[in-house]
Amino acid sequence: MTTNDRIYRSPMALVGGVLLLALAGWLGIDALIRGEGRTPWLALAALLTFVPLVVAYTLRPAVFAGEDRLRVRNPLRDVTLPWGEIASLRSGYTNEVVANSGDKFQLWAVPVSLRGRKRAARRQQRRDAQAAAAKAGKRVRGSAFGPAADLDEGPLRDEGDKIMDELRAMREAREKAKTSQGEVTVRWAYEIIAPAVVGAVLLAVLSALG
Repeated sequence: MTTNDRIYRSPMALVGGVLLLALAGWLGIDALIRGEGRTPWLALAALLTFVPLVVAYTLRPAVFAGEDRLRVRNPLRDVTLPWGEIASLRSGYTNEVVANSGDKFQLWAVPVSLRGRKRAARRQQRRDAQAAAAKAGKRVRGSAFGPAADLDEGPLRDEGDKIMDELRAMREAREKAKTSQGEVTVRWAYEIIAPAVVGAVLLAVLSALG
């Protein structure tokens, strides 16, 4: 990551992650301090399993768009794709980047919001109605369509779709640059995987011992 990278993250995921970690810390630490018998060990195992997974799926996901490459930080791995190695950026029920090799990588940090798309579509319909009324010489401001919008703006888009549009524009602008060529690299997040596996194994052992 460089200081010029554009960073995209999900605000709702960040808020949810912080709340879950606060709840886990409160319950887990209380069990560690006040628990008796195997309870502290069970609490420790649960924290080792739960906390890394919460971090992985809420706080960790991010997309870093730099001048030469796109870095996708997903829950369990980091994927670095030079712009020249990206075949497309697709939006459906999920947002994903497709490499020239055909490999697909989901953008966890840029989730698709069907509700957001419907909301943007309703606002677009209202603005189209305002534009039609203004073209017909009717009063727009204070009409039944609500406050007048800036009729010269482009189509309204959901935030996730706007981000994908920005990433596509960056790819088109930089895909031919010499510094935007190279290999796609994938690194597994062992700092997340290792403690979660240790916690799960410890939790299974303690449960089996009864």
